[in-house]
Amino acid sequence: MPINLAVNGITEIYPTKQVGSRPNRANPVGDRESHDQHPPSLDHSALTAQTAYRQASIQQHPNPAVLARDLMKSPVLSLPSDSRLLDAWAIMSQKSFHHVPVTSFHGTLVGMVSYRDLLLHVPELITAGDKRQAAQKRLAEIMISRVITATPTTEIREIARVMLDEQIHAVPILDNHRLLVGILSTHDLLQGIANHGPLELWT
Repeated sequence: MPINLAVNGITEIYPTKQVGSRPNRANPVGDRESHDQHPPSLDHSALTAQTAYRQASIQQHPNPAVLARDLMKSPVLSLPSDSRLLDAWAIMSQKSFHHVPVTSFHGTLVGMVSYRDLLLHVPELITAGDKRQAAQKRLAEIMISRVITATPTTEIREIARVMLDEQIHAVPILDNHRLLVGILSTHDLLQGIANHGPLELWT
């Protein structure tokens, strides 16, 4: 499934790249590099190793690729766009969240706000300073409206590639009805590697 890019609620498919392809399961009929033809310079042990490698490369992989639904956090806590910055700060501090999806009045994902976004706009949040500015500002004023999303069946390696390319640390997961069903962070990816490794990435 593709990764999507939403800007102010308008969604388009994020451009994808090839992230590696599986070896050919078998050589086509008439292929010049058949199992019976080897460079004359190879000795017997090299021929044996080459044959074993080719046989292993055509075996069926038993496990499917890891998908977003396997590692994402669900359910997801989100906030409406008219929420105060103080509300977001309180939730992030209490729950140890670093990212919170922002939704419209109708529940549509319209943005993301991070711990860093809050501190950039209202640094007094982390001190005992005057918080009146945070009390007046709303998430709609500081949220990032360009949001990259994925579906529960998007492959983890594709999400990881986009996170690296875009230098983001969390991707909301939406279902077929564009409803928020999960969130996947870099922490979740690392936790998946630690707890489920080695991850099987082939489809």
